[in-house]
Amino acid sequence: LGEGMTPILPFYKLGDRFGFSDLSLKDESFNPTLSFKARGISMAVSKAKELNIQHCIIPTAGNAGGALAAYCAKADIKCTVVMPRHTPEIFKQECELYGANLILVDGLINDCAKKIEQLNKDNKYFDVSTLKEPYRLEGKKTMGYEIAEQNNWELPDVIIYPAGGGTGLIGIWKAFKEIQKMGWITGRLPRMIAVQATNCSPLLHAFKDPVNWKKNFIPKATLANGLAVPYPFGMNMMLTVLKESGGT
Repeated sequence: LGEGMTPILPFYKLGDRFGFSDLSLKDESFNPTLSFKARGISMAVSKAKELNIQHCIIPTAGNAGGALAAYCAKADIKCTVVMPRHTPEIFKQECELYGANLILVDGLINDCAKKIEQLNKDNKYFDVSTLKEPYRLEGKKTMGYEIAEQNNWELPDVIIYPAGGGTGLIGIWKAFKEIQKMGWITGRLPRMIAVQATNCSPLLHAFKDPVNWKKNFIPKATLANGLAVPYPFGMNMMLTVLKESGGT
């Protein structure tokens, strides 16, 4: 549907305000369904089509559900989206307009995942949850390849990334390691800095206390609804990225 190769825009005023010599933004809203989720979902649904999968299901905080609904519509694959009831209406309407079956759940995305477990006891759906299948990550990593290509194969010093489920953070780092191994870039890789919402910041808690973080962590809904992922499946992988990159 035309995903990828989104623009990198210079942020002169914001850079000046905070003392950055060169600050820019990769604007993923230029993707189909207006988010970076299109990258991973495009890859996942392409492989689902190749493997003759008939019905996909996903828990979502909003953006991934809309992307799956769109790509399944394109691929003639049935789609079921399980979403928190408090999600803004525009995300619900997007799924329904693309013909998906929308199921609303009281709670956050982890509660949606539990609902899917109940619905899928007989394995009639293919679960496209974050990091539960191998292809979404391969689609997400294209962000890393593009950052390198669009900057003439010179990577930035630091990448600040809003992390929910973490596939983008993990995927970008995977891309950088691959590019480095192929010899397309030399020198240090960027420090990766993950940003989360105050109301739902499990990565921050786990970064500070990897062993006991769940005991003191109480997730809440947040205005940044796409970041409300209280117990991400890829937590250890995200922590590894932050450690390997010298990030925070």
